[in-house]
Amino acid sequence: MKTNLITAALGALALGVVFTSPASAADVSACLITKTDTNPFFVKMKEGATAKAKELGVTLKTYAGKVDGDSESQVAAIETCIADGAKGILLTASDTKGIVPAVQKARDAGLLVIALDTPLEPLDAADQTFATDNLLAGELIGKWAAATLGDKAKDAKIAFLNLTPSQPSVDVLRNQGFMKGFGIDVVDINKIGDETDPRIVGHDVTNGNEEGGRTAMENLLQKDPTVNVVHTINEPAAAGAYEALKAVGREKDVLIVSVDGGCPGVQNVAEGVIGATSQQYPLLMASMGIEAIKKFADSGEKPAATEGKNFFDTGVALVTDKPAAGVESIDTKAGKDKCWG
Repeated sequence: MKTNLITAALGALALGVVFTSPASAADVSACLITKTDTNPFFVKMKEGATAKAKELGVTLKTYAGKVDGDSESQVAAIETCIADGAKGILLTASDTKGIVPAVQKARDAGLLVIALDTPLEPLDAADQTFATDNLLAGELIGKWAAATLGDKAKDAKIAFLNLTPSQPSVDVLRNQGFMKGFGIDVVDINKIGDETDPRIVGHDVTNGNEEGGRTAMENLLQKDPTVNVVHTINEPAAAGAYEALKAVGREKDVLIVSVDGGCPGVQNVAEGVIGATSQQYPLLMASMGIEAIKKFADSGEKPAATEGKNFFDTGVALVTDKPAAGVESIDTKAGKDKCWG
């Protein structure tokens, strides 16, 4: 990458530096690169990485793009981490395909690269992935929605509020998982939008935030005002969808499901804004990622995948106060004990 491009992109980064032990040749440094620094999910991820870095004596630098989808800033951050001599990078990629060349450059330079939450494409472009089983997370809320609707599921009108046009892997996995759980035939498990089920009203993108969720919901209501099921990529998008539905008096007769498990989202489940959400654990992902970088720096050992899977599974639980037969779940009281944000 040319120097002037790197300099320009770095101007868009949110950078925080946490210094631990005094600088010495034996110091281990690491980078955390998230999609944004405002989404509570990534705030909690940064908290987990920072606490574990302090505990282990690792120097941590953190970076984030301005918005979800700001891949250029993430590429620039990787370049900076390489130049700084970091031992490893923890990355939640905005563009899971486009960032692969930059990741490969880091790995060629001897850095350990761990994808957090969002698998790269291909998966083995990173040394390891620490993540929720996002396909399962989507499948759980899909099964719950279908079981809750019962016979009415066959006539559902479903709106999908996705992440970004680039269809990052986390977006695809949650979306397709929901379809599997709900009983929709998935044409290509790796692609959003090629299904032909007449229950699908349409897809729109939200950038993973409340404003985007509101706008996407408004767009899909214009397409079909009879929407009665809404799948959202995350809970901020779900909150925006709810506000759009409330504005047209539809908030009480539309079922919203989501993924995240942040404290505001779990509270929204308790209040009936969201019917059910799949809870994931970002603090654990990040803290374990720092542990893995420290271990790699000390011994050269890379982290292994969970047995039977091609990534390290950090867990998921369905949170709802309206349990459905055949779908394992926890209530919002238990969800609040484990939530974040």
